[in-house]
Amino acid sequence: MDEPHNQVTNPGSIQGLVNENKGTVIQNFGAQAPRTPERVFDVPYARNDLFTGRGDLLKRLHDHFRQQRAAAINGLGGIGKTQAALEYAYRHKDEYPYVFWTNAAGDVTLSDDFVKIARLLRLPEKDEADQTVVVEAVKNWLAEHDGWLLILDNADDLALARRFIPAGVHGHILLTTRKAATVARGFSVAAMDEEEGALFLLRRAGKLASPDPAALAQVSASEREAAVAIVREMAGLPLALTQAGAYIADAASPVADYLPAYKRRRTGLLARSDEESQYPASVATTWLLSFEKVARRDPLAAELLLVLAFLAPDAIPEELLITGASELGPTLQPLVGDPTLLNDACAALSHFSLVQRDTAQRLLAIHRLVQTIIQANLPDDETRRQWAESVVRAVNKAFPDVENINNWPQCERYLPHAL
Repeated sequence: MDEPHNQVTNPGSIQGLVNENKGTVIQNFGAQAPRTPERVFDVPYARNDLFTGRGDLLKRLHDHFRQQRAAAINGLGGIGKTQAALEYAYRHKDEYPYVFWTNAAGDVTLSDDFVKIARLLRLPEKDEADQTVVVEAVKNWLAEHDGWLLILDNADDLALARRFIPAGVHGHILLTTRKAATVARGFSVAAMDEEEGALFLLRRAGKLASPDPAALAQVSASEREAAVAIVREMAGLPLALTQAGAYIADAASPVADYLPAYKRRRTGLLARSDEESQYPASVATTWLLSFEKVARRDPLAAELLLVLAFLAPDAIPEELLITGASELGPTLQPLVGDPTLLNDACAALSHFSLVQRDTAQRLLAIHRLVQTIIQANLPDDETRRQWAESVVRAVNKAFPDVENINNWPQCERYLPHAL
């Protein structure tokens, strides 16, 4: 993640709106007398006792808010965006007289939450039948007061979110979104590293209580090794780890028993939900919604995602996809004649953080669990076989002549995908 920095922004963006009046910092909140009540902490979830790590992210976010008014936590579905925002709200609630949490997944939920805010603030317009009047009243209150934190959770529709942001913001706005590029300064949530992931998994499984990494010494070396192996298999995805931990806790089984069970029936286990968590949607459900949106918006991007599901997850060369596109069916074949189409497809997938793109090296990467869910969501074994065969043919077509020593560096790039 990049270090926080001041930047020139588009006046029409959320950051442009909030930069209009940014002279107040956290320490000066409360300078303007608020209307009654004097304090509101409206967060619909209890603090997550199992929250683990993310200290660097939360610190950088807090430092950013000393200079700027808006920020966005972005990343893949299931990476822990909502949990990070929730922890930030609880960790810094004493610095904000007013904390408001809204569900920005749609116009209806966002409007309803703004009506709730109006009632909490006892605004004169709170009982108006026309919700647009109530929403404008809340926006006006936010524009006239400081000392507040407004969280817009699930703000994947940034045009919708922008409609609810007041001009001349004195408080702080925090979005969570799957969009890699946002209208506010973005903080990407990374996958958990092995130590952080193992600690989180063991806590959810009921094997450890403390969030201190030193607590890992309390379990046996074999349990630590088994936990790390699960973290590697799940590529550090918190939602997958909480599902694994819930399974281990429910079954009262050894940690080492999970990975063999997962490899035998991974699709079923990824479709399990953790009803005790504040994010009960399963990994499968979370990502299938994104896949469906991509398919509706950009068929070429959707088929590109299918191809990526059958390659090695990391360092996928873009030229492999372009050179082999003639073997990948009519939707992807135009890449041969117009490689720039790949830019639009990658942008559509990056939009939902489904792929990561290294533009300098012209490489793509996809989370291995995304690959698992995509393959599992294909209608039948025959369809999976057809896609696998198409990708094999594409790699075979693109693979350079190994007898020419000058081709060996490119062969090395292609080898993981050929294997």
